[in-house]
Amino acid sequence: MWHEVAYAAINTLLTLFTLVLGVVAFIHCATQRSDAFSAIGTLQKPAWLAIIGVATVLALLTSGSGFGLIFHLIAIAASALYLLDVRPGIRDISNGRGSW
Repeated sequence: MWHEVAYAAINTLLTLFTLVLGVVAFIHCATQRSDAFSAIGTLQKPAWLAIIGVATVLALLTSGSGFGLIFHLIAIAASALYLLDVRPGIRDISNGRGSW
């Protein structure tokens, strides 16, 4: 019985973490200029918005199911890749005057 409670708690925390990370990455991406993505040589803004948005929504829709964990990991990886790779590049070319 305790393992069911632990599973539910871990699933809730993972879902919350995925949601927060995805929303932060999506909002940051949405508020940046489109030409900044070309300037740093990465995917275009609509592609990043689609990747982050679809991955996060799929993770939330499958939360608690058998495939939920893989979608959570994909959404976390997509959001983390954006926040740790693309965001610093955009910040560098905007001289720190970006939205963050």
